[in-house]
Amino acid sequence: MKYALFLGCTVPVRALNYELAARKVGEKLGLEFLDIPEFSCCGFPVKSVDRMTFMLMAAENLSLAEEANLDICTLCSACSSVLTEVDKQVKENRALRNRINEDLSVTNRKYHGKIHVKHFVRILHEDVGLAKIKEMVKRPLSEFNFTAHYGCHYLKPSEVYGKFDEPENPRTLDELIRVTGAQSIPYEDKNECCGGGVLGVEEATALKIAALKLDHIKASGADALVLICPFCNIMYEGNQKKIEKQSETEFNLPVLYYPQVLGLALGIPPDELGFRMNRVKPREILSRFG
Repeated sequence: MKYALFLGCTVPVRALNYELAARKVGEKLGLEFLDIPEFSCCGFPVKSVDRMTFMLMAAENLSLAEEANLDICTLCSACSSVLTEVDKQVKENRALRNRINEDLSVTNRKYHGKIHVKHFVRILHEDVGLAKIKEMVKRPLSEFNFTAHYGCHYLKPSEVYGKFDEPENPRTLDELIRVTGAQSIPYEDKNECCGGGVLGVEEATALKIAALKLDHIKASGADALVLICPFCNIMYEGNQKKIEKQSETEFNLPVLYYPQVLGLALGIPPDELGFRMNRVKPREILSRFG
């Protein structure tokens, strides 16, 4: 299975461990990721400012993948939401498609709506499948208890994604955690936002939202938080020290990208999964893992 890997803006700058682990896991599972150097910002930052510009930015990226005859695999949930939304609207609205293509013609581009967009984790769940992943697990993580954070854009708006998971009672990431042999344990306010949506407007409020989630996760007794979005990682890991200082609490909670967890279970050496780049070092987890 071949995909154009869409990294977006945040992953190459602040989540290299996510990219590294995803590439290693993909290779192990028979997923071939191809890079398209011309990929640019998905358009998310300007969505609330200029809708047409946001759609054109997304459509240009879609046209690049279509030209390469490749579906898109995203790592960032916001990129996934934007590209999927624009792809759906362009396919369903001929007038909009004509207008977008008229504007894209300035750069000699056109999008016909012949490809699909999927988040990496959705590809694992739907295209690779839990059964195949379970067969390939070499080192079950049965001694670990993890908690899942889905984030907002992985599941919402649900109609954009064809309602492949239930946004108010999601299961796909939990199932993918459990297929590694680990437990995926519940915690209070599991579906709440990380706070990243207001970080650039009111930092103190954003940090309080994340602090409440960290409180609940810590109370669950989890060994680590597992997530699938680089911006959620910025809130829970990148800002964890700042949150600790603001709330006068010590969390010291490892935050892992799901491909890092799956990579361990598949037998990929930890050094190849980018754990050295994790800001909150998962030393105890790796020590117990051996």
